[in-house]
Amino acid sequence: MTKSKGVIGILTGGGDVPGLNPAIRAVTIRALREGYQVIGIRHGWAGLIDLVRDKNADNSQNFQTLSEDIVNRAARTGGTFLHTSRTNPTKVTRAQVPEHLKDKYTADTNDLTEEVLKNLEFLGVNYLIPIGGDDTLSYAVRLYQEGVKIIAIPKTMDNDVPGTDYCIGFSTCITRTISLTNSLRTIAGSHERFMVLEVFGRYAGFTALLPTMAGAAHRCVIPEYEFDIDHLTDLLSYDRRKNPSHYAIVLVSEGAMFKGGQMIFKDRTTDAYGHAKLGGIGDLVSEELKERSPQFNNGQTVNVINQKLGYMVRGGEPDALDSIVPMAFGNLALDLLLKGIHGRLVVLKNGRYDNVPIEVITSRKKVVDVAQFYNTERYRPKYESFEMKPLLIMTSEL
Repeated sequence: MTKSKGVIGILTGGGDVPGLNPAIRAVTIRALREGYQVIGIRHGWAGLIDLVRDKNADNSQNFQTLSEDIVNRAARTGGTFLHTSRTNPTKVTRAQVPEHLKDKYTADTNDLTEEVLKNLEFLGVNYLIPIGGDDTLSYAVRLYQEGVKIIAIPKTMDNDVPGTDYCIGFSTCITRTISLTNSLRTIAGSHERFMVLEVFGRYAGFTALLPTMAGAAHRCVIPEYEFDIDHLTDLLSYDRRKNPSHYAIVLVSEGAMFKGGQMIFKDRTTDAYGHAKLGGIGDLVSEELKERSPQFNNGQTVNVINQKLGYMVRGGEPDALDSIVPMAFGNLALDLLLKGIHGRLVVLKNGRYDNVPIEVITSRKKVVDVAQFYNTERYRPKYESFEMKPLLIMTSEL
């Protein structure tokens, strides 16, 4: 039996998106053919916290050895067969500390990075390839600074990881958003209503802006620009009057804010990265539109269809882009690894695959350039100056 050249660990963290399994497949197939062993870390960073450093312990819930058969079966499906979590190893509450570590970590909040490093050594991991958004990958930056050889792959349907035009999951998200909006417009038209569709997007409005640019909605409101509800009602009333079917659609990012207001939170709980759970902005916009509608519709109330697209846009199998890009990202990661290069984020910039220093992930936030891409008077994208723009228009950081 040929001796392995080394061990590559791979994990997925944060929210699931279509395209994760194709990325895992790409890394695994290439790595195995190059003579490496591949270990899939289960449940994101949680798998590297919960692991028990005992060869006789049952760690099957924390990692598994990957083969071509395993990844080939999974690659055509959505989600992540390795499972995921929003665990942040630097902020583990006392209640979340694994049972075998409770005597050692007794503070209200604990940094378990020391355990993560020891567990990677226990597994014999030489290279680690995390796939995630800016939260998951921000911890990858921390591990890189601790000496772990890391190559990161960007994933998030919000498309807001800095340094790259594209993140795995984004294309399927906007494809689903356009499709679901077009399905629902028959209801809005039949009843001559406003339709408010809430979409994901905490700090970045790409998931609302791109479908609107594609013609799925008349208007959109995004986190990067506070909107005036009276002005939005006026615009939608105008759209409804002009439309032969007498309806109008607005896409509302979950992180959008009323002028002078704040983000709307679903409850008081937070995830491991300290983010409060958003939800409800679509409900408030719907209520306010209905209440204000008589002012702009000759005294007549316009009823509202209110739908949160939510998990519908991240479920199911990946579309074409989210099948192709993960394949390329996975092979890019292996190209770097085979050259002995680490501390990099694989990216897609201006239509070309590339890689950048991993530190870019924590260096800044990636949000919509409002001045360049958003018409703040009309609450819709700007339809101009497309020459030499990247494929998905407003996703490049120039």
